[in-house]
Amino acid sequence: MRPQGIIFYIPDGHEGRGGLAMFKKILIANRGEIACRIIKTARRMGIKTVAVYSEADRGAVHVEMADEAIAIGPPAAAESYLVIDKIVAAAKQTGAQAIHPGYGFLSENAAFAKALAKAGITFIGPNIRAIEVMGDKIESKKFAADAKVNTVPGHLGLIKDAKEAVKIADGIGYPVMIKASAGGGGKGMRIAHSRHEVAEGFASSKSEAKSSFGDDRIFIEKFIEDPRHIEIQVLADTKGNTVYLGERECSIQRRNQKVIEEAPSPFIDSKTRKAMGEQAVALAKAVDYSSAGTVEFIADKNRKFYFLEMNTRLQVEHPVTELVTGIDLVEQMIRIAAGEAISFAQDDIKLNGWAIESRVYAEDPYRGFLPSTGRLSAYKPPPEGEISGLTIRNDTGVSEGGEISVYYDPMIAKLITHGPDRNAAIDHMIGALDAFYIDGIQHNIPFLSAIMSHPRWRKGALTTGFIAEEYPDGFSPRAPSEEERKTLVIVAAAIDHLGNQRRRKITGQMKGDNVQFSRRRVVKLGGEFQKISLSGGYGEDIEIALIDDAGAESARATVAFDWWFGAPIWAGSLNGVGVSVQVRPILNGVALAYRGVQMPAYVYTEREAELIALMPVRTPPDTSRKLLCPMPGLVVDIHVEEGQSVKAGEALCVVEAMKMENILRAERDCTVAEILVGTGDSLAVDATIMVFE
Repeated sequence: MRPQGIIFYIPDGHEGRGGLAMFKKILIANRGEIACRIIKTARRMGIKTVAVYSEADRGAVHVEMADEAIAIGPPAAAESYLVIDKIVAAAKQTGAQAIHPGYGFLSENAAFAKALAKAGITFIGPNIRAIEVMGDKIESKKFAADAKVNTVPGHLGLIKDAKEAVKIADGIGYPVMIKASAGGGGKGMRIAHSRHEVAEGFASSKSEAKSSFGDDRIFIEKFIEDPRHIEIQVLADTKGNTVYLGERECSIQRRNQKVIEEAPSPFIDSKTRKAMGEQAVALAKAVDYSSAGTVEFIADKNRKFYFLEMNTRLQVEHPVTELVTGIDLVEQMIRIAAGEAISFAQDDIKLNGWAIESRVYAEDPYRGFLPSTGRLSAYKPPPEGEISGLTIRNDTGVSEGGEISVYYDPMIAKLITHGPDRNAAIDHMIGALDAFYIDGIQHNIPFLSAIMSHPRWRKGALTTGFIAEEYPDGFSPRAPSEEERKTLVIVAAAIDHLGNQRRRKITGQMKGDNVQFSRRRVVKLGGEFQKISLSGGYGEDIEIALIDDAGAESARATVAFDWWFGAPIWAGSLNGVGVSVQVRPILNGVALAYRGVQMPAYVYTEREAELIALMPVRTPPDTSRKLLCPMPGLVVDIHVEEGQSVKAGEALCVVEAMKMENILRAERDCTVAEILVGTGDSLAVDATIMVFE
């Protein structure tokens, strides 16, 4: 399935002026979902598009969607998407008049904007000065302070080594945040609570910043405890008009990488929104900003807020703002770059309803969220559109059969829902996640579903430490609630009953009385057995009753569904309430996934269940004496030697995957017996790195 159209609510007076193509052709200097997203708006505006692609992206969706496509080099971004000369040459070759950089890659690169200006190609983004000033986290904070924007206490000078970093952190007071000056996306960032963590974090941040951005400058600032990450979307044109489009709450983060975003924030009141918005506008005006931009703040529990940084580009999470305002931010960027004035004033901007975005990543939540690469053997997102005031939008750049590459960001899609209020948007997201079917790689949908049902999330009691606080030992398969368990039992029974009915219809069976299937069955869900009784003929609604140990009926459901074997989503209703459950065939049963719960289900006769209960349980092999590579990656460093004794928590080695350095630590006190890999080695999942005595 290819990406569908963008879903917007368009308030009165905010209609786009599609068809008045100020540029005849633009090039998108990006890939994946954001390239597809930009192409959709350009197509609606009547603008032809040019895609660029590396060898790894030859068959990518954005290449197929664009009117033209130009190859620009090998898979590594440093040899393709980050090579300015290749992007400029592609624009000249195709006659593109302007370039939209998307986010990441060259989107905040002042040298790129200068190269385009020199070549006479319009940059769909802000002016060069704004990129330079706001692109440097150290200088931007000084600039913000001069513009009377609230800033976090810290040391904004360059830090030469770990010893100086420790001294500075001691002076600021713990905890502190170590950050790369040129950083973004959580890379080059560490929180340190002690001198030891500062020294270790400084080295890691410096190394990660160098490999990700080619700039290893580091600064340190006070870490605000129990913080919320709130950002303000701004739009500014070249005519002196600047507006803010409300806030986004981006506090659900893991390793400083956003996971779930929403607009508006459940925490910000109208007074704080106005104050933050006005400071964001003041900063944009001070730097003579034009285009779409985002001013990020950190807010404490008393709604005091401090400037973090300004992103001089389109944000990953821009769809939630689009859905609550009805304003197409990509369209506005294109129009502003073409010299048009913003067609609405601050008072025209209204926030309608609530929008939530879940980032669907190729990562394994059950193995510390480690990256997962490979081919998408199945990719079936929920249908996009608006029904009864509830909207689903899916921004993606992949399709079934495509490959998730080790070379780029692990994002598969951004799933966005909109409803009249926060609870409606959350409930709609739960259903949309249940209907999002992915196979071939590991993904974080179970984790996203678990968060949507988490009481603290639903209450809106958020901080940037939410994931670390609620899942301190990592995410593991959770037990279903009683209602979820009943739902899964009933769905498993309905699937089995359909199979039995199907077998009754097989032609060519031996003559005689029809095989009679028992109405009393036993469903094994996980390790628990549940007796059930069912009734209903072929093609009819089914009545399923749950039976307790005393033989009494404990629950009953009328089940209606339109599902057949092989369909990945069981969609139906239980007592009139809609339910979507993912179904994967396994030996003698099905694996069901629902609201973040994944469990195998088997249906037996009562006698079969008695015998199954006596079967021994297989246990996995003991790997406690081995350090296994948790994801495909590159060995960056080995911190220990053979024969060395190590303590629990001590760093053993560093493995880089998808631009992130992962420190693998000892789980217990032990002695290193054998090291089987070296620096620079490429490893597969579960490759043995070292063996312990």
